[in-house]
Amino acid sequence: MGIVLEVCVDTAEGLAQAVAGGADRIELCAALSVGGLTPSAGLIAVAARCGVPVVAMIRPRAGDFVWPEAEVAMMEVEIAAIRAAGLAGVVLGASLPDGRLDVPVLRRLVAAAQGDRFLQRNRTGAFEGSEPEFSKIPGAFDLVLHRCIDLVPDMGAALEEAVGLGFQRILTSGGESTAAAGAARIAELVQQAAGRITVMPGSGVNPGNAALLKGLGITEVHASCSASRAVTGRVVELGFAPSIWRQTDAEAVRALRAALE
Repeated sequence: MGIVLEVCVDTAEGLAQAVAGGADRIELCAALSVGGLTPSAGLIAVAARCGVPVVAMIRPRAGDFVWPEAEVAMMEVEIAAIRAAGLAGVVLGASLPDGRLDVPVLRRLVAAAQGDRFLQRNRTGAFEGSEPEFSKIPGAFDLVLHRCIDLVPDMGAALEEAVGLGFQRILTSGGESTAAAGAARIAELVQQAAGRITVMPGSGVNPGNAALLKGLGITEVHASCSASRAVTGRVVELGFAPSIWRQTDAEAVRALRAALE
């Protein structure tokens, strides 16, 4: 089999472009301009019908990955909603203030993703009440550790923690701003993983560096495959949109797909 191409999208149009271009899997987000946040319920519903496996980002806000209790509880609810929607998995992470993985918080989130926690509902489907009813959401689920691993002081130790927690994949740029810059570290992680977990390069992946990344022994890559579009008019003047908008483009997906083959 060839290298699996995962494409990250944050709009319905970007999703359609990624599927049309031949993406093997979708990472579904909101706000890719800040690294991706949890997508909306509407976008999740559209993605569930796209015909390609979809994993969803679980990240309630921009910034670091140090989560207080309220945000951990939010993420558990979001994971339950993703499971209920029938998507293929979730992409998540959690850090300690010093950058190490927050293993206790990750253990909670992994438990939620694996269905070991329960979805609190009343009869209308709302979340409320001190004595909740619970309904377990069955099914296997992909677990992906996101680029919080690029902040850790010891990536080898973090990889072992990810394996122990039950993650199937790690998304990483090798601790650098781009996967190409972190290629040497990515190669080390691939060798250390030895098939126990997939190390998936992401950040700045494009047809120009596809050959370099293929040479690292990888089996999957992650990219936005986006194109820039100028935005003008009142929506920019009033702060509703940036002057340059980037969105996944089917031709860019095809170009990366061809470079990987």
